[in-house]
Amino acid sequence: MNSQEKFNSFRTKYPVFRYKNYNIAQNEEGITLTYNFEIDGLAQFSPNVTINVGVDDSVHPCSNDQNFNLIAFNIGLIELISYWKSTCSPQIIIECGNIDEKQILWFKKLYYYGLGEFFYINGIKTNIQDFVEIKCTNTTHINYEPTNQNLQGTLIPIGGGKDSCVTMELLKDIDNKYCIMINPKEVSLECSRIAGFDETNTVIVHRQIDKNLIELNKQGYLNGHTPFSSLLAFITYAVSYLLNIQYIALSNESSANESNVIGEKVNHQYSKTYEFENDFKEYCENYLDKNIEYFSFLRPLNELQIAKLFSKYKQYHKTFKSCNVGSKEKEWKWCCNCPKCLFVYIILSPFLSKEELIEIFGEDLYEKPELLDTFLELAGKSNIKPFECVGTFEEVNYAITQTITKLQSQQKQLPHLLNHYNKNYELQNHNHELLNNYNEFHNIPEELKKFMIK
Repeated sequence: MNSQEKFNSFRTKYPVFRYKNYNIAQNEEGITLTYNFEIDGLAQFSPNVTINVGVDDSVHPCSNDQNFNLIAFNIGLIELISYWKSTCSPQIIIECGNIDEKQILWFKKLYYYGLGEFFYINGIKTNIQDFVEIKCTNTTHINYEPTNQNLQGTLIPIGGGKDSCVTMELLKDIDNKYCIMINPKEVSLECSRIAGFDETNTVIVHRQIDKNLIELNKQGYLNGHTPFSSLLAFITYAVSYLLNIQYIALSNESSANESNVIGEKVNHQYSKTYEFENDFKEYCENYLDKNIEYFSFLRPLNELQIAKLFSKYKQYHKTFKSCNVGSKEKEWKWCCNCPKCLFVYIILSPFLSKEELIEIFGEDLYEKPELLDTFLELAGKSNIKPFECVGTFEEVNYAITQTITKLQSQQKQLPHLLNHYNKNYELQNHNHELLNNYNEFHNIPEELKKFMIK
């Protein structure tokens, strides 16, 4: 049975997915949000999210706080995506809260485009109107109560890659800054320490997947990519509310807006796009606290500009990691065989020497013939860009051209992949505007613009 057949069969056999309730538990170590979901006739799920913000005078009490309850309820509306996708039940019934018609449309848009890669990879044909119906059995709509809290400071999410390191460096001189990490490995923790964060201004979040979902995956139920960054958006919003933080500074660049499939709106990074950022900003203004501002600090920049900046921050070079394959290992490492590893290698290659790149990755990825297909996909020589957080075709071709030109000017032999490119494709015209662009479509607050290098 292929995925389309599973999709049709599961929707008939399991027509209802329920968001039953959520619970907030708080002690001196932190706040745990537990969610209860159910696919009628198949499975129940109770995932949880623990935020290590303890109880003291500076933190809001949570379980009796109407606003925090509303935020927690919204986190559940994102968390459920991972479980709903197992059967893609045609109806989601919300039993523990109420959202209006405009909100229903908002979440449907996020679910549909946030699962664009999931639908595409699985070969599932559906549409935004029919893929799911959302209903609420609870008729009481809870509104956010405006507060007089004095918001200040900036929260920076850290993932362990080059982008968040650049954000931390550009914002290193601001006051009242915090960092936040979800299920961090030592790489992320070490990057935060290099940037000057410690236990006083670091928030750790532990997200636990329900084992029943893992079992369904083993049994062949539907599985695939979900819009994790949208969950990060609501979790960072919850932390900002708890700690009275004004700004949430993401590290999503302008390059995230490009689709992975030419001619279609299928984007691995949908919830990192400027479109989602604006949607989330509008949602918060209408239904939560409009004074907490969510934005990407790197939105004015592209991947090339970020790579050039990062090349100068050598204190991170032995520590940072971006490989999703290697992140599954006990000790996070570069696998040196995936699109993400090769992309980071390519985008840094105009700005670092071969020796410096090998010191980071452990080998010369340009000398690996087995990466040729991936190399050509990253350069846009096929119809699909790898489903990873990678830069645009234009940026990749620019980086390749610059590196070839640099090596030729040094009279050095071209490595295997660059030699193939040089023989089979025209070098891209040196569009130096790529390194001087400043994307004006961003939401950076006025007082933080001065920290952005133009």
